[in-house]
Amino acid sequence: MLTVDNINLHYGAAQALRGVSIKAEMGKITCVLGRNGVGKSSLLRAVTGQHGVSSGTIAFSGTTLDGMAPFNRAKLGLGYVPQGREIFPLLTVRENLETGYAPLPRKDRFIPDEIFSLFPVLESMLGRRGGDLSGGQQQQLAIGRAMVTRPKILVLDEPTEGIQPSIIKDIGRAIKYLRDSTGMAILLVEQYLDFCRELADQVYIMDRGEIVHEGRAETLDTPEARRHLTV
Repeated sequence: MLTVDNINLHYGAAQALRGVSIKAEMGKITCVLGRNGVGKSSLLRAVTGQHGVSSGTIAFSGTTLDGMAPFNRAKLGLGYVPQGREIFPLLTVRENLETGYAPLPRKDRFIPDEIFSLFPVLESMLGRRGGDLSGGQQQQLAIGRAMVTRPKILVLDEPTEGIQPSIIKDIGRAIKYLRDSTGMAILLVEQYLDFCRELADQVYIMDRGEIVHEGRAETLDTPEARRHLTV
């Protein structure tokens, strides 16, 4: 389980997170929703080690992550799919996937077949440069790259952003498959309400840097939840 306990995060004098606490359990999809600028990406930066917290604690599988470098979190089993995909445009699809070898022991440095089962287009484009792929194909590549690291928890930052509906469905099926087949924890930040309603086991809603709602996915249809999601 990933446990975020009462964290605060600042950018200089500006406070982005205020006493945020969430849990992402193994074998479950946990979705964090909210409007733009409410602190969702800041939460993931804290979890992945890209920005230090001012106070509070983050732990995974009983190990405290406070002060731990991002690459050491990856070695513990934390896989990250960043917003905007951030693939290497001049590297081939194969080379992009192979960058996931970095936290792995030598014996595990191969591309798992299940990546190509979930995203067959990647296998047919192994020799193409990442920058030549469509946005949806790049998103599949970013998820595949994270899967190469053999994560125990997969953290995704708005994977549906700018993606055509057919590939959104493929990504949704892949996320469900990973939950059901591997038992990994999945922490998903998203604005697409229907995507979260369909996938999530547990949901949190953020507003102004705080958690203002938590519950099962079906609670997203309550007036209280909708009040925090409408623009």
